[in-house]
Amino acid sequence: MPTLSPLTRSLPFAAAVVLVSTICTAVPLASQALACDLSGFSPAPGLTTNMAGGRLTLDWDGAGTQRLSLTLAVVDGAPMIDELAIRSDDDPRTVVTSNAAFEFKIVEGFRRISNQQLVPLRALELELTQEVVDRYKWDVFWDAPLDLREPPRMGNPPPIEGVADQPGLPRSPNEIRRADASYAVSTCRVTRDGRTLSVAFPGMSLGSFSGELVVSVYRGTNLIRAESVASTELPSVAYKYDVGITGLDLSEGSAVHWRDIANQMQAYGLRGPANEDHVVLRAANRLVVAETNGAAIAAFPPPHTFFWAREVEINVGNNWYRKDGDSSFSIGVRQGEQEVVERYLANWSLYSAPPGSEQHMAAYFYPTLGPASEAFDAALAFTNSDVYRPLDGYRVMGSHYHTNLGRQLQATGSIDSRLSDFEVLRSAGIDIAGPVDRPRDDTQLEEQHWLFRGAERHSDDDFIVMPQMENTNLLGGHWDLLFSHPVYYVDERPEGTPLIAHHPEYGRVYNIGSVTDMMGMIEAEDMLVFMPHPRTKGSTGYPDAIRQTSQFQSDWYRGVGWRWGMGSDLSERRLSEKRVIPLLDDMNNWIADTSLRPKYLLAITETYGKAPGDDIYANGPVSYLRMDDLPEPGNYGPIVDALRDGEYFVTSGEVLIPSHRYEGRGTNMTLVADVEWTFPLDFVEIVYGDGVRTTTRRMSATDLPAFGRETFRIPFDGTGQAWVRFAAWDTAGNGAMTMPFRLYR
Repeated sequence: MPTLSPLTRSLPFAAAVVLVSTICTAVPLASQALACDLSGFSPAPGLTTNMAGGRLTLDWDGAGTQRLSLTLAVVDGAPMIDELAIRSDDDPRTVVTSNAAFEFKIVEGFRRISNQQLVPLRALELELTQEVVDRYKWDVFWDAPLDLREPPRMGNPPPIEGVADQPGLPRSPNEIRRADASYAVSTCRVTRDGRTLSVAFPGMSLGSFSGELVVSVYRGTNLIRAESVASTELPSVAYKYDVGITGLDLSEGSAVHWRDIANQMQAYGLRGPANEDHVVLRAANRLVVAETNGAAIAAFPPPHTFFWAREVEINVGNNWYRKDGDSSFSIGVRQGEQEVVERYLANWSLYSAPPGSEQHMAAYFYPTLGPASEAFDAALAFTNSDVYRPLDGYRVMGSHYHTNLGRQLQATGSIDSRLSDFEVLRSAGIDIAGPVDRPRDDTQLEEQHWLFRGAERHSDDDFIVMPQMENTNLLGGHWDLLFSHPVYYVDERPEGTPLIAHHPEYGRVYNIGSVTDMMGMIEAEDMLVFMPHPRTKGSTGYPDAIRQTSQFQSDWYRGVGWRWGMGSDLSERRLSEKRVIPLLDDMNNWIADTSLRPKYLLAITETYGKAPGDDIYANGPVSYLRMDDLPEPGNYGPIVDALRDGEYFVTSGEVLIPSHRYEGRGTNMTLVADVEWTFPLDFVEIVYGDGVRTTTRRMSATDLPAFGRETFRIPFDGTGQAWVRFAAWDTAGNGAMTMPFRLYR
């Protein structure tokens, strides 16, 4: 068993401008001998290196019987792909491409805190010092550093008095910087971590960032990861990046393939003139495939870390190709520069890069023998074709969808109207969909009625629509109500009005005028509370500000929402590693009363209307609830029970935890967990707290193959500990977490 080690525990940029392409020319390039440090590498079966003629060759066992060879060289100070080849037991050696390179582009802007964050901070009477602004600006949602329009309603603030590094709006064009990667490479560093072989080329510059190009391969799969690992020292950088492979051989039979947003196969044979710019593809599954030299190579991004938070999942075009000339072409992944819906243009936040943080800007490439269909199948396997796959004994729940179900149905005039939002969610493998409505004060009861009845009409034996409501009063910050059954209430209680009254159409109605009223209804009606976007948006400063209140300490206040992309930071190894995951542990250390249940996470999405072609999978995590059968429409009690009891795990989809348990007591406790995954696994961890301090014990899993399953046994000392949880994470930043378990001291 691997050794276990304890762990202790802010300039603006805008609208779409065409990037300058890098075009291959016939000018001779000067090759140079590459000096590599191999001291961190030890050969392993199926994973070797060779230095010859100033070039470094990586050889590794790929999928099935395929064996791959990647030769890297340095030309005029820049790393190049001298040759990428594949052979198998049944086929001759095939050169996929030669004289190629990885292409990186960056666009940088200025990170600002938003008015949406400032409103709750001001309500908490927090002095807006530079330190406070710098703390919260990295978790911004309503920011669009590349948007040069006048500030919209949800836009960013004017200058803050006494805060020097917070310029106001509108943004200035000189805040935006664009750059291609440049290199001054003379050496490389080769390391092996389990099945992962990596080569780092120091001397890479990308805009204001400096660092190294890292190329990684993984024994047992054809997968290649190319990434810029770099940092900036500027104080307020927000950025986006594009990555590709350029210099692919263009010959007879070469073509670019992708599926459009209707999931129909498209192809371009590259017979037209050379392109000056990236040709943007609105490709399904974030995937483009090139055929060349009788082989194929797929390009795709990490499925979740590649995206910052948005209000919609509309595909803005995440892939590209470019015909560079008569003899070569390029493919890759890219990030758009603005939202496609007018009302959401102010929400295009980009990544955050705190000064000195090591940002990992990555893309994946999957070469394989055979036609494009082979590369498509191999690449899609990593995300189960963008479907949350079924797991025996579990049901998949997605939550906090701003579909405005009740209001949408009212607008159609018929409660029996069929909305496409739920067809899209269902096709992604979701069994329980939680639409979260925000009824208007003057039509609150009517909208609730349409929400409840519409949810029942969209449900059946194998798909449940479970109503939720988002609130912004009384309990602090934003918070969701999850219903075990329909409950009607209004947000007012004039003096002399009873808590519960009878309505001629809706029956029992609660009149809510205080925290006591609200919590009384929640407990009486078996409802749950989750804060959907803690420590950001309208919950900036929460739930920290209410940690000692009776409502937060209640067992009906279950916890907070887990979603990445609000404060996207590619220095994180885990999704929402800096905002939500530490909060999960903090919350459980806050609870002094060990008779209470631990606090949990609920996977949420926070997006609005959905339509076929939207990228549902990449933009939302889910919760796998331990239950065999779905309840009858309108009866959500079994779902509420599973959430209350922590009988579930949350996941991005690529990592699953079918079972886990804790054995022993005190000093001799052991976590036993079954884990399944697609991308190569990185590590698993057990996390526990004593009410003050959080401790993490981590086990490396890099010696395990892609598409694996393993039972992990992790011993730990539970003496004096109040709670414990388990998580598993892969090398693409994807993962799964169980809910904390109470250890009675």
